[in-house]
Amino acid sequence: MSSTLNYAIGSPISSKRINKEKRFQIYGILALLFAIMMLFTLFFTIFSKGFSAFIQTRITLNIDLNQEVIDFEGKRNLDTLQQANYQKLIDDSLKLHSLNLLDQEEIELKNLRSILSPIAYLELRNFVIDNQDFIGKTKKVSFVASDDIDQYFKGKFDMTLPENERRISDIQKIFVDDLKLKGQISKVFNKTLFIKSDSREPELSGVLGAVIGSLYALFIAGLISIPIGIGTAIYLQEFAKKNRITDFIEININNLAAVPSIVFGLLGLAIFLNMFLMPRSAPLVGGMVLALMTLPKIIIPARAAILAVPNSIKDGALALGASHMQAILHYVLPLAMPAILTGIIIGLAQALGETAPLLMIGMVAFIPDTPIYMTDPATALPVQIFMWADHPERAFVERTSAAIIILLFFLILMNSTAIYLRQKFERKW
Repeated sequence: MSSTLNYAIGSPISSKRINKEKRFQIYGILALLFAIMMLFTLFFTIFSKGFSAFIQTRITLNIDLNQEVIDFEGKRNLDTLQQANYQKLIDDSLKLHSLNLLDQEEIELKNLRSILSPIAYLELRNFVIDNQDFIGKTKKVSFVASDDIDQYFKGKFDMTLPENERRISDIQKIFVDDLKLKGQISKVFNKTLFIKSDSREPELSGVLGAVIGSLYALFIAGLISIPIGIGTAIYLQEFAKKNRITDFIEININNLAAVPSIVFGLLGLAIFLNMFLMPRSAPLVGGMVLALMTLPKIIIPARAAILAVPNSIKDGALALGASHMQAILHYVLPLAMPAILTGIIIGLAQALGETAPLLMIGMVAFIPDTPIYMTDPATALPVQIFMWADHPERAFVERTSAAIIILLFFLILMNSTAIYLRQKFERKW
């Protein structure tokens, strides 16, 4: 009787228990706030560093399209136009602009050239070929600024440092500041980031090749893992006899879900590349490796989804004359499909963000071309991020963060789709 009274309301023991519960709630709230704060810090850091990568600095110069240099015969032959010395025209424009601005004896032409991207002559060539009527006239032509000049106008350089400790010389600073004063410096949306592939020059780098490589690999992974995963789940749950063999298989499927992803990369390297001699760095091989990694993550939730369907559904179908297979395919599987789709999307989203297995099969190579076929050499978006993060140029820092933003966009999109499908089609029993 006395022990019962000790737990009565208002007793010391009851008060201690209530206080412990309150402290536990407070700890939980603090843990949640800490997690939100860390998440906010992560996103703020990524977006603050990567947002500037979506802006590109361009320099407009007055170019004298001298016909003697471009097409002295005046025949407008395409081969002649392509082989013209466009760099001379750019150099002449830079020299002309530097008159009365800089001490001509101190000017080095390469110092002025370096304010533009190395492909400036190609931009001018394309401009002339597209506008052949302008030959012989002086026209304003826009060029991509070099990465150093781009970073300078984005405020990424400390210009109070001595000249020998910064990447922008005093002559370059005077020159580009004058261009800005005359309205010849502009900031535009960096479409190069989305329509170009990797490059040694930061200002010319893009994610198109990596995105296509990731999509190809993800397509192959889904094409292999989804039917095999769902079929395996149906067999193990509905048709397989419960014995030591099936128990062994189930245990190992669960173990495979916890295996580090790099192990699957080693498996792909040993089997697909060394044994079957498949093409290195190809999205086809990458997709097959990701499929092996995704299979356990599809089988396990698919089995759980099938198990969650009430037995009365299947029993009712059997009672109406359906076979066991018909009952599963026509009644049980459609009801379990929303939860299965959720597991599939989450598994593929995880595969999209994997880097280690793709590194093992050679998708870490520098590939400036956009893959057309699934057997073409390619890289993937997470691998591209890994490669850019290793570059010493400062401009690659913002492009690394920009690529992370793009990857996060795809991951959030896929996970949001999974949540939407689950909420829209899931049934409560």
